Amino acid sequence: MISFIDQVTLHLRAGDGGDGCVSVKREKFKPMAGPDGADGGKGGSISLIADPSVTTLLDFHFHPHRAGGDGGDGAGDFRNGAHGAGHQLPVPIGTVVKDANGKLIADLEEPGMELVIAEGGMGGLGNAALASSKRKAPGFALLGVPGWRGDIILELKTVADVALVGYPSAGKSSLIAALSAARPKIADYPFTTLHPNLGVVQAGDTRFTIADVPGLIEGASEGKGLGLQFLRHVERCSALLHVLDCGTLEPNRDPISDLDKILVELEAYEVPEGEMPLTQRPQLIALNKIDVPDGRELADFVKPELEARGYKVFEISAVSHEGLRELNFALAQLVSEARHEKEALPARPRITLMQNKYEDSKFTVTPEQRGDDTIFRILGNKPERWVAQTVFGNEEAIGYLADRLAKIGLEKELFKAGASAGSTVVIGPGAGVIFDWEPTINSPAELMVSPRGTDPRFADNERRTNVDRRKEYQERMDRKAAIRIEMQNEGNPDNWDNQKGSEAKEE
Repeated sequence: MISFIDQVTLHLRAGDGGDGCVSVKREKFKPMAGPDGADGGKGGSISLIADPSVTTLLDFHFHPHRAGGDGGDGAGDFRNGAHGAGHQLPVPIGTVVKDANGKLIADLEEPGMELVIAEGGMGGLGNAALASSKRKAPGFALLGVPGWRGDIILELKTVADVALVGYPSAGKSSLIAALSAARPKIADYPFTTLHPNLGVVQAGDTRFTIADVPGLIEGASEGKGLGLQFLRHVERCSALLHVLDCGTLEPNRDPISDLDKILVELEAYEVPEGEMPLTQRPQLIALNKIDVPDGRELADFVKPELEARGYKVFEISAVSHEGLRELNFALAQLVSEARHEKEALPARPRITLMQNKYEDSKFTVTPEQRGDDTIFRILGNKPERWVAQTVFGNEEAIGYLADRLAKIGLEKELFKAGASAGSTVVIGPGAGVIFDWEPTINSPAELMVSPRGTDPRFADNERRTNVDRRKEYQERMDRKAAIRIEMQNEGNPDNWDNQKGSEAKEE
């Protein structure tokens, strides 16, 4: 059964934003009292937080799919949609977050550090929020924006002060069990340790942690054995303790050759940029198994040569606990010195890590060749979001989108890129949204002076007003008076009487 996982791929889906509402308030004697469509709710985000109580990524191995709640749609009478439920995923301290391509996003190396890794979608505005002096009762609303979707990689790098490194069966697990309360699996065959083990050690007033990683063999940096897979857990350690086996019965094995081979593998391992190489960190040597026959004699024989190389050497026995006290305090001294050096460094500001934000106002217009035709692709946070919010079945909504795009200077950039009326424009990556561009300006110097998009509810009203009726009445009376004058001037009384009769019928 799997008991330890230090790398996992998560499939995330943040919640989508809710759609805005199109509504007009209707009351008695006020059939169209104004827009009252409310906004949609924001989609739920997914964040990672470094939690000291979590020690493994096992839960994410069995449940790699995580999703945030969708935002609710807006409603009439100014009722906003509910926000979607977000998720805060606890991860072990020392978790490194990478994107699907392996690019580093964040390193959650301190307790409480939080990363919003999947941002929830923005809720769409209702027509009440879109109302303005020029557009008093919008007949459209904005759609909700989809939440972030994608994969991320979590890698656990154990946070410990001292790392125990050495060949398989050198006694590292027995040593960590003797120095701390850790109880790793101990057996007399290689690669007993299949995952890192942590132990807490107390030496006087100093408390520190030690990590036992699977044994290294020659060629570990090239993928042999288990060492390369777990060397990442050594990256954060302040000091290394080389555990050398003085009681091995394998041919062509001795403490000196074991150390040289381990140093070659440590040197070949590439640490992250800015980190100190493993072989340049403080190192101690523990000659283990001096309680077995010939073990002490071999330890006494190789100790001078190791000390001549500049190492501080301790002869120990993880079984009889001989020499462990001296080793314990020597490790505590190295840890204390490393901590003092770290405290002397300038304090880094504690911030809540957020997902990388792009400049909202920035966009690019790039000509692309498709066969014999040239298309113009537009990429940018604002244009792509605005397109996703638009209801393309609504003429007024399309006009509103055109106004927004023109306001940020998109049409001028299309002119500069060589676009003309009728050119194919694609907004967004991949297939995107395709338009046949109809510019509202004939040259970059012209400006659009009025918003586009119409609302049929506010078309010209043909119903006559009192002013119109009064004007028509005056015009009709003026025509009658003109006819009477004309007939009087002709001097025909019969026509005059007939005209008076027709006027009476008309009245």
